[in-house]
Amino acid sequence: MKEPLEDRAKKAARIIASPQEFKVCESCGSIVAKKAVFCPNCNGYRFDGSKEMVIAQAEILGKRESTSISQEDYL
Repeated sequence: MKEPLEDRAKKAARIIASPQEFKVCESCGSIVAKKAVFCPNCNGYRFDGSKEMVIAQAEILGKRESTSISQEDYL
């Protein structure tokens, strides 16, 4: 189920407020928790944890609909 833009914008705002708690997957561009070892969306393992990248990606993702495949899509 796709997330409404309003929900994505709220999540993006929360990420932007605490970018040190997140990192960006370099494979698919998803934002994940800093403690993640693998990306839950693509199983990637390379991340960019810089605050600048996290903020920039959150701004992009918060303004558009979700396009990634989630676990629910496989059910």
